[in-house]
Amino acid sequence: MFEILTVCTGNICRSPLAEQLLRARLADLDPVVASAGTRGLPAAEMTPEAAHIAHALGVPAADTAAHRSRFLTEQHLIQPDLILAMTRTHRRTIAELAPTRLRSTFTIREFARLAMAAPAEELRAATASAPSPSGKVRAAASVLASYRGLVPPPDDPADDDVIDPYRQPWETYLLSAQQLEPAATAVAATVRAALS
Repeated sequence: MFEILTVCTGNICRSPLAEQLLRARLADLDPVVASAGTRGLPAAEMTPEAAHIAHALGVPAADTAAHRSRFLTEQHLIQPDLILAMTRTHRRTIAELAPTRLRSTFTIREFARLAMAAPAEELRAATASAPSPSGKVRAAASVLASYRGLVPPPDDPADDDVIDPYRQPWETYLLSAQQLEPAATAVAATVRAALS
């Protein structure tokens, strides 16, 4: 078993969409995937727009209907093997709550960018000796974290963020999904490679 946590602000748009995409794309590996918000609303549903996008991307309707937001606490950061924030601000909040988890914490787009740069052989070597799925995911995260500072950052730092669509027009929801979905695909591929 391995655990992934996704984090945004209100836990009603981006992080639940990321959570549900990762759960669906890694379903055969039986992951525990959850989400939370740095200013999470108490038990709010996903926005209809985010739920619509989730359905269009293959997430079962039952998953979106079951989602209820929660406020991120230090306790939520103890177990996950990989923590994926939607923005650099969220990543900073996570680091302040749990400084020891920095090597396991990325923005989701940062993770995807670093995964493209890290040699597959290095990931295989790092994960080969890990005794459990949890250990393999943590080892892969550690390899990617070691590439921070070695891989050139994006020209625009905001390219590591997923834009917040909340209370924005439909076009902003689509832009947010266009930023999030490829990153979630890269995360799923990297996790699969780590576990293979």
